[in-house]
Amino acid sequence: MLELDVLLLPFVDQAFDTLTFQEQETLERLLTCDDPDLFAWFMGHQRCFDPDLSEMVSIVLDRVKIRAD
Repeated sequence: MLELDVLLLPFVDQAFDTLTFQEQETLERLLTCDDPDLFAWFMGHQRCFDPDLSEMVSIVLDRVKIRAD
């Protein structure tokens, strides 16, 4: 999904190395989720019930928000 690529590729390029090993593993797990779920979580249409994945969604969104400000 192009919208997810636009959101996630810059995050991975710019922030992956700053994440802890555990966060990197969580991000890798997040990236294996289905695109419709990812889209719904990142757009706030649905809540991710996995606490680790939900936190990673927040980390990505916070980083994107900082870049947009």
